[in-house]
Amino acid sequence: MRVLISGAGIAGPTLAWHLAKAGMQVTVVEKRTRSQAQTGQNIDVNGTALRVLKEMGLFAELRRLNTTERGTHFVDRHGTPYAAFPVEGISMTSEHEILRGDLAQILMDSTMQHERIEYLFETAVQDVLANDEQAVEVQLSNGDTRRVELLVAADGQWSRTRRAVFPADAVSTNDKGAFFAYWTAPRSASDDEWWRIFTALPNRVAMVRPDPYGTLRVCLSFFPRTDAQRAEWQTASRAGPEAQQELVRRQFADAGWEVPRLLDTIKDAPDFYMQKCEQIKLRHWSVGRVVALGDAAYAPTPLTGMGAPLSILGARVLAGELSKLAPDEHPARALEAYEQVYRPFVEETQALPSFVPGIVHPQSAWRLWLLQTALSIGARIVSLSFVKSRVNRDPEVEDFKLPEYDAFPRVADASPVKA
Repeated sequence: MRVLISGAGIAGPTLAWHLAKAGMQVTVVEKRTRSQAQTGQNIDVNGTALRVLKEMGLFAELRRLNTTERGTHFVDRHGTPYAAFPVEGISMTSEHEILRGDLAQILMDSTMQHERIEYLFETAVQDVLANDEQAVEVQLSNGDTRRVELLVAADGQWSRTRRAVFPADAVSTNDKGAFFAYWTAPRSASDDEWWRIFTALPNRVAMVRPDPYGTLRVCLSFFPRTDAQRAEWQTASRAGPEAQQELVRRQFADAGWEVPRLLDTIKDAPDFYMQKCEQIKLRHWSVGRVVALGDAAYAPTPLTGMGAPLSILGARVLAGELSKLAPDEHPARALEAYEQVYRPFVEETQALPSFVPGIVHPQSAWRLWLLQTALSIGARIVSLSFVKSRVNRDPEVEDFKLPEYDAFPRVADASPVKA
């Protein structure tokens, strides 16, 4: 089978690795340059997805490029922590924190030299000319036309490939209300190895996280409460970076803590981007010989911390079902099985409470006091040894029961399941 994958982030290279192992021919197209493709903020890999990376032989690299984050500190306007959640306890930080770009690079490096895998950078799917019983015919932005047995849309939350094939009414979004602005900033003497979170009134949160390169990953989030605020941020999210940066500066100018210092670095940041916090929900994950994978099919939002794991596991399941097809068999049966096996876990992961993330963006002083008090008490409770022993989250315990596939035999010492 010849497969064309649109997107070289997390999902695309993971799928390419598994398809090549199953004997298929794979082409991966990526609209950005090779270096531009490897960008992004802190993510973590845990549960069954961690075992998949172990079986791919990539666990050592995952550990080597750890962000060095020691845990999470919620801080007041003076920078003093009032709630601490260290990584070795119950924490928002994982043992396996890594930058998204580093993970994408690891996955790409593991596939770049494979004889069955071809990469085309600065190339995108421009149009889908045919999607019928025999094949998918694709027009690429470099002028080439490719005819393959399967096209995979793995090009992110706003997938151009998905838009070219799936009906508009097949895609819905779940707007969680918040907007995020991300960029990389220089470190200062006050920065440490903790993820520091500061809540500013009204409706604002500032976060900084360490990385392994001597810089700092910044995230500012805002939760609009009025129609005028929502319209302003919505308009900016569709505009260019200059308009977005101007809005962020204006909205956070008086936030306090170290926010002014962070805002001073925004103009020179090469990786600044703004994101509206929305989930993607696709009525069906495939149309004919075209299938959506990862964020293109089921972006869960950064609120879940599950974007990368969902992409890795989805790639494994999709490749596994495709590997079971007979020669020259239409992929429909495999695509249906991929969705049947994996959709329940995706829907469970996307099921966020309606009050998230509004609850962590308080609009009044008493709501802020309530949030800080709850976090402070919670941190003290989970630090108690008898509580840790009972409810400690183990990042290596399976969260998804991965089907067995003959093409990908399990490596005995790779299983993360602990007694």
